[in-house]
Amino acid sequence: MSRHTAITAPTEFVEAGGIRFAYRRYGNPERTPVVFVQHFMGNLNDFDPAITDALAGDREVILFNNTGVGTSSGQVPDTIEQMARDASAFIDALGLTRVDLLGHSMGGLVAQEIALARPDLVRKLILVGTGPRGGEEIGSRPAWVGDLFAADYEPPENVWLPTLFEPTETSQAAGRAYVQRITERQEGRDPWPSPQSVGAQLTAIAAYGKVQDPEYTSLKALTLPVLVVNGHNDIIITTVNSYLLQQHLPDAQLVIYPDSGHGAHHQFHDLFVQHVRLFLDRTENGA
Repeated sequence: MSRHTAITAPTEFVEAGGIRFAYRRYGNPERTPVVFVQHFMGNLNDFDPAITDALAGDREVILFNNTGVGTSSGQVPDTIEQMARDASAFIDALGLTRVDLLGHSMGGLVAQEIALARPDLVRKLILVGTGPRGGEEIGSRPAWVGDLFAADYEPPENVWLPTLFEPTETSQAAGRAYVQRITERQEGRDPWPSPQSVGAQLTAIAAYGKVQDPEYTSLKALTLPVLVVNGHNDIIITTVNSYLLQQHLPDAQLVIYPDSGHGAHHQFHDLFVQHVRLFLDRTENGA
């Protein structure tokens, strides 16, 4: 049982396919680990300690930077499919044969592709603030949404306030609390995303959104249990995409939190952890 937390867990490295992946892992290794797959522009700095530390109380959590992100080597791929192959290679390099995946936003797209390609590897999926291949406005949001990411912020982590949280007083207060949590750790912080990283991720998301799948065949092929989570007004990957996931995945539950957006799980982190635990434990107990 690791006694580490998000602040104290050391950054480790493992090589796979010529890439040196940066990662942190802590918690109880006796249960199926939860591998977190990060969102657009996110890196090891941005995983929420309120979520990872809580889940690490009874299972292992694994946080990593995919290819070209933060302190991982290489160039960020410009397709979601290659990101998924790289993430699978990372998981294999750790010697893991069965994992649960928790993917947020772009990470949710990547997580779906991992599960499609490697049904032997993925036991359960948790998809937060994300959508299906060819979903509604994925990769083609209005220009004003892009302007939110391009503006200057001090500290730079304040970019998450208008993008992950609603403009209400309560949601913004939750956003400030989230920023405080993710900036508390000072040791081993990742650099801010490079222009290559941002550009490749935007290209990958846009391409994934353009490939139409009107019959949702890829979703219907994901027969594993899935928990879908979002806020009621996601401006990044619109909330309707969460409904599409729930409607077309064979075994999916849907949770929508009020007064929240793309980062609803950060705003309602205590409730989110409860929902995740119920979801994961239900399967493990055979119910």
